[in-house]
Amino acid sequence: MSETAEKLKLELSQLSAKERAEIAYFLIHSLDEGIDDRVETAWDEESTQRLEDINRKTAIGEPSFQVFSELREKYS
Repeated sequence: MSETAEKLKLELSQLSAKERAEIAYFLIHSLDEGIDDRVETAWDEESTQRLEDINRKTAIGEPSFQVFSELREKYS
């Protein structure tokens, strides 16, 4: 890591949690090299549809404890 980056890390560590979170948010989003609006729109539509299914009680789901249990079994 460059000397400049090391100095920044030291200075940033002195900031409040809120300020560090704001900078982290900025940095993470600065890594996005172009957002495909079609993908964003598709995800918005999908999440809206899923929320509507939940509200209408037509969504088919599994209890979280079951999902996490299966994941632990699979990846342990």
